[in-house]
Amino acid sequence: MFEFGGLTLVFVVVALLAASLRILREYERGVVFMLGRFWKVKGPGLVVIIPGIQQMVRVDLRTVVFDVPSQDVISRDNVSVKVNAVVYFRVIDPAKSILQVEDYLVATSQLAQTTLRAVLGKHELDDMLAERERLNQDIQQLLDTQTDAWGIKVSNVEIKHVDIDESMVRAIAKQAEAERERRAKVIHAEGELQASEKLLAAAEILAVKPQAMQLRYLQTLSNIAGDKTNTIVFPLPGELMNLMARSPKAGE
Repeated sequence: MFEFGGLTLVFVVVALLAASLRILREYERGVVFMLGRFWKVKGPGLVVIIPGIQQMVRVDLRTVVFDVPSQDVISRDNVSVKVNAVVYFRVIDPAKSILQVEDYLVATSQLAQTTLRAVLGKHELDDMLAERERLNQDIQQLLDTQTDAWGIKVSNVEIKHVDIDESMVRAIAKQAEAERERRAKVIHAEGELQASEKLLAAAEILAVKPQAMQLRYLQTLSNIAGDKTNTIVFPLPGELMNLMARSPKAGE
């Protein structure tokens, strides 16, 4: 009988020790409650808990990579797009992450989705496509501020994809083509303007200096004479034509 009682006592002691000992890894912390009230944060290593009086909740301090599901966003210029992102966050205050929010993983996930829609909805489609780095920083800062009360640190946010409807893709392509045509026409018009300015300047110089006009005339004749297929007609000066018209006809 005594041996049976001794074995029972040993069994009870071993069971109590097993229930009271906890081993926390380097990246884990234990939030300990004493009779339902917060007591302290313990770990890492071996932690002793008084069974029935103390309870411990494990908290992982490693960075959590959360994939934000695709969100329907209407941009400021009324374009409907689907956007998804990745959020990197970790617990920096284990006590707050347990005491201030019921489930910090779910809470951070829902907050990331609503913040993504709110921030991107204030920007136009061109900003979503061309300025992702700035948008990532805006979302990260806003999330970090809101989760600070939960003991959460949002370290990074990356927008992964911005999916546009097919009809909108075609419209954007047409817009880009029209913009290229507009630029080509502007460049052509600027070239015509510069050429006309140069021609006007040359005409003014030729009008002031007749010798320059004669040189230009001779240069033109030289260029024409270089091609044997051309027929050259030499114009007579106006004074000579008038003199011939006033001369008396032969035999009169």
